[in-house]
Order: sequence, then C-alpha cells, then structure tokens
Amino acid sequence: MGLITAFQSESPLHPKAREVLLDAFDQGWAEPRKIHQASRRAALLRDEARQSLATSLQVRGGDLHFLGEASLGFHLGISGLLNGTMYHSATSRSEVFAIAHGVNAVEIPFNSPLPLGAPGDVLAWQAVNGETGIRAADPQGFTGRIFLDATATHSGNHGRWDAALWDSGTWTGPRGLGIFVVKSREVWKNPLPHLDQRVAPGDRSIPLVLASAVALENFAQGYAAARARIRTMNERIRHFVLNEIGDVDIAGDFESMEIGEPAKLSLSFLYVDAEQLVSELDRAGFAVDSGSACSSLEMKPSHVLAAMGLLTHGNVRLTLRAEHTDSYIDSFLVALKECVLRLR
Repeated sequence: MGLITAFQSESPLHPKAREVLLDAFDQGWAEPRKIHQASRRAALLRDEARQSLATSLQVRGGDLHFLGEASLGFHLGISGLLNGTMYHSATSRSEVFAIAHGVNAVEIPFNSPLPLGAPGDVLAWQAVNGETGIRAADPQGFTGRIFLDATATHSGNHGRWDAALWDSGTWTGPRGLGIFVVKSREVWKNPLPHLDQRVAPGDRSIPLVLASAVALENFAQGYAAARARIRTMNERIRHFVLNEIGDVDIAGDFESMEIGEPAKLSLSFLYVDAEQLVSELDRAGFAVDSGSACSSLEMKPSHVLAAMGLLTHGNVRLTLRAEHTDSYIDSFLVALKECVLRLR
C-alpha cells in the first residue's frame, strides 16, 4: 500500500471511476445545452450520471445540482433557506461559522438539546462530523428549515431536510465536485446573483460528474460489505492506544460508532506535539491527518475537539479503509507507540 493511501482522509480516485474517466472525456466534452449531436450525447451522459447519483443518495434527480466548488453549497443552502435565525453546532465546519458571522446566529454547544426554532429559522445540521465520525442527533423536533451537511458521508438516509450538500471526494470520487440538492424549492431562494432559474452558477465537467456517479455506486457497495470489519479496526485501535500507550483522548465512545462513521478516528495524546507526531509517523511510512479537518495544513487546534472538551494538542486523525489489512494495522500501532513514547 502506498503512503498516500494510508490513513489520510484524501484518497485516490476509485478504480472503477478511473476506468470510465478517459472515455467520458472523449464523449462528454461538448456543451450539453446546444443542439449538436455531440452536445446531445454530453447531455445524455450528464442526465444518466445525475439519475445514478440521485438513486444512490435517495433524492429526486430534478432536485440535484453539481457544484465545481463543494464549499459553495454551504452558502447556497444556508443563505438560500434563511429568513430568521441561523442555528448551528459548535462542531460545525468552518464554512458554517463563516456564514454565521454575517447573520443572526446561535451556536449550540456540543451535546446540548436542539432548539425548536421558528418557521423562517435555519438549522445547519451536520449528519456526521468528518473529524470524529460522530453522528449528530436527528433534528426532528426543529420546526424551521434544515440544511443538511452530508459532506462526511456517502449516505442519503438522513430524515427530514430542505437542502443538502455532499462531497464527491467522500466516496473516492473526483475531489472538488459538490452534490447540492434542494428538496424544498418553495422556501429556498438563490442567494447568488442570477439571471435565470438555474440553482448552480454553471455547468460542471461532465466527465467528473460521470466518474463521481460510478465511484459512489461502487464505493457504497464495497463499504456496506466492509463496515463491520472497519468497525473492528476502530475498536482494536482504541483498545491498543488506551492500554498500550495511555494518556490519550479518543473522540466519541465506541458504541456511538454503530450509528456514526467508524472509518473516522480521532486520537489526542497528552505531552505530544501533533506536528512532530505527524512527521515521525510519516518517516515511519504512515500518513495521517492532524489539526482541524478543514485546515490541517495550518496545524491549527481543532475547534471540534475544543467544543467536545477534549485535548486539542497531540492530535492525529485516521481514516480507516477496507484495504487496511491486519498486518498493516499491526505495523502502524507499533510505529505509533514508538513515536509517541519517543516524543514524550
């Protein structure tokens, strides 16, 4: 296994998506809104990919739109629904905090009850936290509008919501492609300058859209088969760091991973510098993430961990995958223990 596929959240394109990508570039290069044969072929490919993604995410094809920058979906969704107060969790992504700075917003502390809201209010609900894998409580009691942040999950089964955002990179599809869905057009208004009825500012790369659809179909099938083994990996690593290394905070209890995302694991080691630990593990042949899930290159302390009352230093984040073998996990745990003890 190459270093790049170790425990980082980023991953190479799904092999099945790679297979179709070159052919898709050959067939999907034309402008789909024109009437030429090549354009009609490109439009057909786009529509087939849209319907495939809609089926996988359990939404209507006509409600689904493609974004060349996934983060734009936060503004489209939240600002487009907002007609009152914005509510969001203290563990929300930084894009949500950025929007909250410019509106009447209420931050909900971690593990606090959700508000009831009013008809024009918006709750920015994060289905699964991309840093810890923890799933938030379903907001069924909220009476306002709900924006679903599904950027850390490939699932479409998330109860009631009005607008939602997925990220193609989550299911090993092309990165930089957002899947934005508006389910309640009667309460959503486009917050961007616009001259027509389009939800997204423009067309996206059809080959990347097609590759994303193929990747989701295959990733979902593979993950469903591997989820139990990934959960066992999660449990095994937790047990090791608690009993063999110690002085560690682990985000979320293990039982919560049954309904959350067991592929995500966040570990914070006392008396250890995160940047040094990442570098030491890198030299040992293991790539891991650290810091905030939104800005790990800056190595900033995680606001998610701070909101949960956990250590914000000495943090490493792991993304567990089906291809991680028992021997690979064994080697990683040995290296992790050696690195932590050496740095301490």
